[in-house]
Amino acid sequence: MADDRARVASGSPFEPLIGFSRALRVGERVLVAGTAPIWPDGTCDPDAEAQAARCLEIILGALAEVGAGPEHVVRTRMFLVDAADWEAVGRAHGAVFAKVRPAASMVVVAGLLDPRWRVEIEAEAVLAAG
Repeated sequence: MADDRARVASGSPFEPLIGFSRALRVGERVLVAGTAPIWPDGTCDPDAEAQAARCLEIILGALAEVGAGPEHVVRTRMFLVDAADWEAVGRAHGAVFAKVRPAASMVVVAGLLDPRWRVEIEAEAVLAAG
């Protein structure tokens, strides 16, 4: 069986250790893994809105590598460690997706992998002709 998957790597040391890709395109479907708000130097802005914007920047970059853009996104999932951050995260999400309006979920979780992270975001896109 041929592997028709296009994988996007982010360079994270966790990808080979855990066994995942930043994004995976299978046919017309693109799945972007949970994306944390890490800057290239390893830092993390403490502001929830800045963190969400960074997550979305990484997601859009991964989508672009397989020929997708924000207009192809059909679903996002936002994981928050504090419900009070919903407006800040929502503003960042709306700045990217206000016109696209994908199905979206915000879920409050007990914690994320790194205690500095206030948000982690996943996305799904479909490239089917419209």
